[in-house]
Amino acid sequence: MRDLLAELTWRGLVHGTTPGLAARLDKGPITGYVGFDPTAPSLQVGNLVPIMLLAHLQRAGGKPIVVLGGGTGLIGDPSGKREERPLLDPRQVEENAYRQRAQLEKFLDFSAGPSQAEVLNNADWLARLDLVGFLRDVGKHFTVSYMLQKESVKARLESGISFTEFSYMLLQAYDFLHLYRTRRCELQMGGSDQWGNITAGIELIRRLEGGEAHGLSAPLLTTASGAKFGKTEAGNVWLDPQLTSPYQFYQFWINADDRDVERYLKAFTYLSREEIRALMAEHKKRPEERVPQRTLARELTARVHGGEAAERVEQASRVVFGDLEPRTASAQVWRTLAAELPSAPLPATVGPETPVVELVTSTGVIKSKSEARRLIQQGGLYVNGERVSGVESTAGQPLDGGFYWIRSGKKNQFLLVPPRSER
Repeated sequence: MRDLLAELTWRGLVHGTTPGLAARLDKGPITGYVGFDPTAPSLQVGNLVPIMLLAHLQRAGGKPIVVLGGGTGLIGDPSGKREERPLLDPRQVEENAYRQRAQLEKFLDFSAGPSQAEVLNNADWLARLDLVGFLRDVGKHFTVSYMLQKESVKARLESGISFTEFSYMLLQAYDFLHLYRTRRCELQMGGSDQWGNITAGIELIRRLEGGEAHGLSAPLLTTASGAKFGKTEAGNVWLDPQLTSPYQFYQFWINADDRDVERYLKAFTYLSREEIRALMAEHKKRPEERVPQRTLARELTARVHGGEAAERVEQASRVVFGDLEPRTASAQVWRTLAAELPSAPLPATVGPETPVVELVTSTGVIKSKSEARRLIQQGGLYVNGERVSGVESTAGQPLDGGFYWIRSGKKNQFLLVPPRSER
């Protein structure tokens, strides 16, 4: 596994490591874990960095363990938070953990073998702890001054931190100890904001087991503009299609800033150095075609939502932005867009011979016939991708599936949906 660190480093996924990790990897396969507290019903793109750490560990021959925090999720990690997290209902945490496990299967191999990925829930061991025993066996190994030096605690001292969240570090340290004892897990990975919690676990293993454990942290990504990675104006970008549609997911990646796309290709795909270098060289020649962004969007959407969905939303995106002739798109593509664009039912009385003015006013796309006529005369109304040539023009044949796609001006788009395709 000696090449693992080099692979992660050139991909920009290493912020820090404990001394001796490289030497340990030289000795052979290692078991490593990452924890995810199921405080939301879905993982988000911000979780992809630690997920990729596990994926690369497995590809290098190591065994990845995912710890879903059914126990720690009831407490709440203070790392990166300015104020106390609201406490969640235990049943909600359990449901969240179940849904997140299914999402992890898109990135990790859970089939039998020496590198088989495993998902554990820390509620299985944390819920059995008794307070007095935990304080005696674990708490006595950590001084308050040691805990106050950790960034996750220091950052909250001014605004306030409860004893509940203050104790989170001890619970995560115990997770590492438990995995070391039961799975011979020697490596914990996570974002750089988790470094204090990671090293606390390493210290606990050293004190109680006399063992050597290791840590690896990844940088917390930000965009070239300085914004937090994974955030949009609409909020988080989720892996669950019910929270972020495949089309919106694809759009997030294809809209990546030119200054960010190379970093994202390295961090979130398995493309080689040569392949990424070639994509960036092509981008330099024809930046308007956004070839690296298209590759990135296709790769990630296919992994998270499947190849068919990726192909469908890619075609939908190309139609909307004028890169694909509308009549070549399938009914599935138009049904995808019906969930994303403003839409309305297509009246049963509308047909190819229906005047365009009547088509757009009877469905509410344009408020009045006079406004529709003026827009046509100015050359600003399009039906199914074709400019309407005159006020007497008719609707023409619908698109595949019976849809009519209306565009007025440069940005205003509307989809008329036939009854059999209504959601």
